[in-house]
Amino acid sequence: MRFTPIPVLCLALLLGTGCADRSAPRPPVVLESEPSAAPPTKFKEHNIVFVSFDALQAAHVGCLGYPRDVTPTIDTFAKNANLFRNAYSVASWTVPASMTWFTGVYPCEHRMTNKFAVYQPPVEKIANLKDLSPNLMTLAEILKKNGYATAGFTGNAGVSGGFGYEQGFDVYEHDKDVFGTLDQSIPRALTWLKTNKDRKFFLFLHGYDVHGQSSPPEGYDYRFVEKGYDKRYTGSEQEQELLREEGLEKKQLSLREQDVRFWRAIYDEKIQRADAKFRHFLAEYDKLGLSERTLFILTSDHGTEFYEHRRFDHGFTLYDEQIHVPLIIKLPGQTAGQVINDRLSSIDVMPTILDLLEFSPEQASHPLRGKSLVPAMKGEPIGRDIFSETDYRLYTFKRSIITPEGWKLIHTLKDKSRELFFLPDDPRELKNLAEVEPIRSDALEEKLFDHFNKIGHDLRIKRWEIGLNPVYKSQGKTMRP
Repeated sequence: MRFTPIPVLCLALLLGTGCADRSAPRPPVVLESEPSAAPPTKFKEHNIVFVSFDALQAAHVGCLGYPRDVTPTIDTFAKNANLFRNAYSVASWTVPASMTWFTGVYPCEHRMTNKFAVYQPPVEKIANLKDLSPNLMTLAEILKKNGYATAGFTGNAGVSGGFGYEQGFDVYEHDKDVFGTLDQSIPRALTWLKTNKDRKFFLFLHGYDVHGQSSPPEGYDYRFVEKGYDKRYTGSEQEQELLREEGLEKKQLSLREQDVRFWRAIYDEKIQRADAKFRHFLAEYDKLGLSERTLFILTSDHGTEFYEHRRFDHGFTLYDEQIHVPLIIKLPGQTAGQVINDRLSSIDVMPTILDLLEFSPEQASHPLRGKSLVPAMKGEPIGRDIFSETDYRLYTFKRSIITPEGWKLIHTLKDKSRELFFLPDDPRELKNLAEVEPIRSDALEEKLFDHFNKIGHDLRIKRWEIGLNPVYKSQGKTMRP
């Protein structure tokens, strides 16, 4: 493993209003210095604050190389933390991806792969972890059993309590709005913290601030939009929804370059606004005097697409814009940062938290599929294959594998089509090498299928029938893939 110390803030390079160049990888913007000693990694009885910026694409984070200054707070936070440059989500949308954080198993194992467990109108049954996987113990349940106060304050929708996320939480609240923001969850979290600051606690903080179905309550100020834009789009939730559905129906969109730049500028405004809210949370948290006894985990459940492959939103592919996510872990007392370049999975988050708190993984009622990232924080290599999956809305069924060297295979189960990319040379995943490299494609496909077979999901015997499993109210009548 190779890592780079971060002695200073990851500074944004440009403050321009145009769309950033995505033609090459963006290495973290850092200055060289002497490596510091590995920080302590044992924190028994410490607090945990887990923050999820829903739908935050890694490529739009400054300390991961984005040139526009939209994440100053996150960048500053990363200066004295462990920044995992190549973190990948197990899924490309909220319900399956977030549940993996709290169960430590893949979506096909916890079975929270769609919003409905049954969708055959008039029979509609919402998916729930306790019904689908009653033997799984959540991270919150483990911590509560060991004396932790547990609370979650979220933006509703894909992480609402009705899906079973509330298991093990003393308090689990979601905003009344379907896609609520940190404007609601942060004040509630701070109120709870003031009451529970003298106990050891686990706090889950979440907001949909940068999601396509969320807009600033006060409206956009269009701070990053190019002057002279003709306002074909305004950035509304309704426009984004129509683009998402049109892309799914037609397989691709046809937008002008200025429209694409507009939508990425709108996304950046939302990110910058969310970053400012997080700055407020950190300032108030510091006033409570808890920082030196707190482990912070900052991440996102998935990214989102803004025309990288000519569609909008997320869930329907496993390209990097949808599964490459930020992951930052700040340890108590940590005063020097490091960038960890090894490829890793969001399934590693739960075992990492347990390891840092000195809990055995056997505390869980089931085997954890991920591995602790503590060795990576100590400078040890952790090269391993990364697996992701999506059965989004029963619109598509995809599985992917990424090797430590950066080879990536995406397999679509319905039609058995394959896409092969070499990410170091083709970070935008535009050159499908599956036919050029058939032997490599076959080998990776075999590893991919073997992985799922070993965890009890033989991909070769199941019939993959396109169907309908809505996420939004507007779906379920006429739309079919």
